[in-house]
Amino acid sequence: MIAFVFPGQGSQKKGMGQGLFDEVREYAAVEREVDAIVGYSMRKLCLEDPENRLKETQFTQPSLYVVNALHYYKAIAEGASPAFLAGHSLGEYNALLAAGAFDFLTGLKLVKKRGELMSQAKGGGMGAVIGLSAAGIASAIRDNGLSGLDVANFNTPSQTVVSGPMEDIRRAGPIFEKAGAQMFIPLQVSAPFHSRYMVEASRAFGEFLAPMSFSAPRIPVISNVTAEPYPAGNASDAVKTSLTKQIVSSVQWTQSIRYLLSRGVTQFREIGPGNVLTRMVQQIEQQERAA
Repeated sequence: MIAFVFPGQGSQKKGMGQGLFDEVREYAAVEREVDAIVGYSMRKLCLEDPENRLKETQFTQPSLYVVNALHYYKAIAEGASPAFLAGHSLGEYNALLAAGAFDFLTGLKLVKKRGELMSQAKGGGMGAVIGLSAAGIASAIRDNGLSGLDVANFNTPSQTVVSGPMEDIRRAGPIFEKAGAQMFIPLQVSAPFHSRYMVEASRAFGEFLAPMSFSAPRIPVISNVTAEPYPAGNASDAVKTSLTKQIVSSVQWTQSIRYLLSRGVTQFREIGPGNVLTRMVQQIEQQERAA
């Protein structure tokens, strides 16, 4: 049984989508509309990045959504058929697209708005804690006056990302390492994503989603917020609620992969540029086998 997993921010790179913009017929049919929605040439941004904007959240999110979709359409054209879908943060929008919750252009409008709102949050940062358990991280935060930090991503059993004010991010490294972490890596991001500090972006995004209507996923999509499939009932409201909460909630990636393994998934195929999620999944699977 196969699951498609779609990457989020951090997987973008200049040249992504090379060859796919012309190969994927679904994109050729809507390319003019794509550029009209975002206000620039999506193809040029992804392939050339002439103004070095791919690293900026408001450009990263729509461009990565588009390239993930190109990889998805190619995979489907080649005959692939996933039993489950999941995406890391932004990638969840591609999972919902693949499940038929909304169409390609609607999804693009969603991620464009999401990227704009999230890019407006300033004054904080994120850091990856390597080699310390979630419980150890919680203890270190509680015992060392780091209560301003939230856990943003449970990526693997040995990699957790924290989010919060820059002063806490700067102090956190030696504290986590003293508690047993192998290392602490400050991330090159513009804001403390997936934390309490994104509440204003979440509220505004919820207002943006309110008048919209979404379809029930035709393939189970694992929610970042719950690490379980989107509920079948009240599908439109469930999509709105989950996508709004996702902005301020931890990405439950480790638990999502464990759920899929428990449902008999034996193959995970990363649909997008790079192999960030592939490496994460391998680490989670190794830990599960060792348990």
